[in-house]
Amino acid sequence: MPKSKVRSKTEYTDAAVSRTPVKVKGTPTSRWYLITMFALMLLGLAWLVVYYLAGEKIPFMADLETWQNFAIGFGLAVVGLLMTMNWR
Repeated sequence: MPKSKVRSKTEYTDAAVSRTPVKVKGTPTSRWYLITMFALMLLGLAWLVVYYLAGEKIPFMADLETWQNFAIGFGLAVVGLLMTMNWR
């Protein structure tokens, strides 16, 4: 029976890790950006909650169709969530 070959292993070496501090690029997000971001998310949530609880009693919400109310509520919330990608 033939003998199996032994593979030579290459030795693992760690890459040199730099311990020097790295400066973060960009400046912190301004306060108005954070207020706008959170306001849009909360406004979208509030629109959906109000539509579910009292949508038929509010004239301008009753004039809109169901999908339009959902589009407004989720649209506001999604815009706020998309703004979080630029938050530093």
